[in-house]
Amino acid sequence: MRPLSAGELRGVWATVLLPIRPDESIDSDRLGRALDHVLGAGVAGVYTNGTAGEFHTLDEAEYDALHVLVAERCSAAGVAFQLGASHPSGQLSLQRIRRAATLRPGAIQVVLPDWLPLRPDEVLAAVDRMAAVADGVPLVLYNPPYAKTRLEPELFGRLAAAVPTLVGVKVPGGDDDWYARMADAVGGRLAVFVAGHTLASGHRRGAAGAYSNVACLNPARAVRWYEQMCTDPEAALDLERRLRDFLDAHIAPLARAGYSDPALDKTLAAIGGWAPIGTRVRWPHASVDEAAVPALRAAAVAAVPELLAA
Repeated sequence: MRPLSAGELRGVWATVLLPIRPDESIDSDRLGRALDHVLGAGVAGVYTNGTAGEFHTLDEAEYDALHVLVAERCSAAGVAFQLGASHPSGQLSLQRIRRAATLRPGAIQVVLPDWLPLRPDEVLAAVDRMAAVADGVPLVLYNPPYAKTRLEPELFGRLAAAVPTLVGVKVPGGDDDWYARMADAVGGRLAVFVAGHTLASGHRRGAAGAYSNVACLNPARAVRWYEQMCTDPEAALDLERRLRDFLDAHIAPLARAGYSDPALDKTLAAIGGWAPIGTRVRWPHASVDEAAVPALRAAAVAAVPELLAA
């Protein structure tokens, strides 16, 4: 597909969740069925190998096979796609970027090397090298809350000026002051993506979209909610409030018990029940017991029925 620009990068993007067998292999049949559902849900695009996609557990053969599958299916369906080339090792990330670029996605998603914190000049050097090996494919930089190196808006502005093929970032977001600083720093050169469950309030402040955990719950209904943000922002904010209350009451306790983000996102997909993904995650992380899902689904239906409808 053709490269995405910052102005084109917006809306709800859905991750590719990995159905895992008891022997920890990827179930390709279930993966294909889940991907087909996402491609028919109306999302702005599909992306691979974010945190929810368990990129840190994939060997290189699995990484390449997944990307060939996603590139072929998305191209056939006419749906935009981004490929994640993240790895805690910067050197291995460069190798993944080179291979992802050959499939010509709309963008390649990356993280900063993550064993040690980076100085600002090292951040600039890291992203510049990643862009150089991407062969003209744009980059999107993930900077999640648990990253060793957390960037402030002003450093994002320096990156946008120094690396023209950096077109977007995924960040936790912030308060009104943070959004104002971000707008001043990046000047529209980067599409700012935030967490899916904060998108209504983020959209009102200038966020372009989400690589969305709400799409894990129900991709089609996440898209409908985004459309509501554009047509009825007050109703969309009310839904965000109820969604946050549900997450605080029922998903946050699982996080406090030590379950990883991939385990939580797969639990959301199990609650939504739209594809046979299951709650199993790869070693060494623990999986949420599927026996907990019916009660969680009932709570979600009570709190946010708009996001659980077929």
